[in-house]
Amino acid sequence: MKRNSRREFLKSSTLASASLLIPQFLKASQGITLSEATRPRNLVVIQLSGGNDGLNCVVPYRNDIYYKLRPKLAINSEELIKLDSETGLNPVMGGIADLYHEGNAVLINSVGYPNPNRSHFRSMDIWQSASGSDEYLSSGWLGRVLDSTCNDNCVPPHFAVEVSDSLSLALKGEMQSGFALRDPRTVRRAKENEVLNELAHLKEDHTHPEAAFLHKVMTDTWESTAYLQEAMKKYRSVKIYPGGKFGQQLKTVAELIISEADTRIYYLSLGGFDTHAGQRGAQDRQLKNWSEAVTVFCNELKEQGFFKDTIVLTFSEFGRRVEQNAANGTDHGTANNVYVFGGGLKKSGMYNDLPDLEDLIDGDLKYQTDFRAIYATLIDKWLNQDANAILNGHFGSVDFL
Repeated sequence: MKRNSRREFLKSSTLASASLLIPQFLKASQGITLSEATRPRNLVVIQLSGGNDGLNCVVPYRNDIYYKLRPKLAINSEELIKLDSETGLNPVMGGIADLYHEGNAVLINSVGYPNPNRSHFRSMDIWQSASGSDEYLSSGWLGRVLDSTCNDNCVPPHFAVEVSDSLSLALKGEMQSGFALRDPRTVRRAKENEVLNELAHLKEDHTHPEAAFLHKVMTDTWESTAYLQEAMKKYRSVKIYPGGKFGQQLKTVAELIISEADTRIYYLSLGGFDTHAGQRGAQDRQLKNWSEAVTVFCNELKEQGFFKDTIVLTFSEFGRRVEQNAANGTDHGTANNVYVFGGGLKKSGMYNDLPDLEDLIDGDLKYQTDFRAIYATLIDKWLNQDANAILNGHFGSVDFL
């Protein structure tokens, strides 16, 4: 794969300021003044784990088939938040509706890929690696974005942060990976752990490759943690973020963005969407957590002047079957909705038609848009990288940027 050098990457894109060319963790408290033309862009990816039922999120309330196949699960028309004469949103998604009407949201229907897989683990691997259903890749799509910087010196791990205890495949590259950290404030500072501090500053042993690799991982982790701790001293949000643990994670992302940390890619997950039984209550609770937290997040970025420089992508590994099951839930399906939020969207609103419920494949929705076309748009137009090289193919684009 042809790669730009790190220096070219930083120069040609708006991903990062020139200050990344020196060790940022050594001078994280210094402020940076950026012009509008050079303001760095942020990408926030939210994964709804378990297979969210998109048909009960973006609802075709004029379609009799929807109500016929879901006699107890369908949402009554009068409950919905109407977007137009045919489409309504789940009533717990009021904040998403506000973003939609304000021109800050794109809803993309029937997103999927050829020969879909209904396994949670395999389908999530496909979405995170941007592979075909018959391919097995060891790197993630965002990890390969990081790899594209490594002809010179790779960007630091904290350039891409997952707010979690473990790193997802999406952020793992062959040469460079992101950094997983639940909350920088909960990690002890270097001075509070003298052993790790001393090990991190030992001279690297190049005679033993395994030891050198472990030393690099530990040093990168230590330095990125120290950097993020320092960066978060600049801004402390006073907003109340609903949504429990997920809301607090999104609050951490807001604080890092508004602090102008050198992190440009953020990754979060919200589980609980595998709704085989009793779906209405279970799904509505998690949708409410997601919708309310995302709304507070977007509004805080608006107030602080960072929303136009931020894109929020929300996806799930697959949708659910159109027909409800005997347990008032839905089983694993295929195509689903993808949501994009941001203050700098070229086009907003409903991107494509609602799914055709008369044209199903074995009871499942047909996909209209390959998810890799959405990735390609973000890579090309937001991250300013070569999407064809990173995705190992051409998948078109989705015109929202």
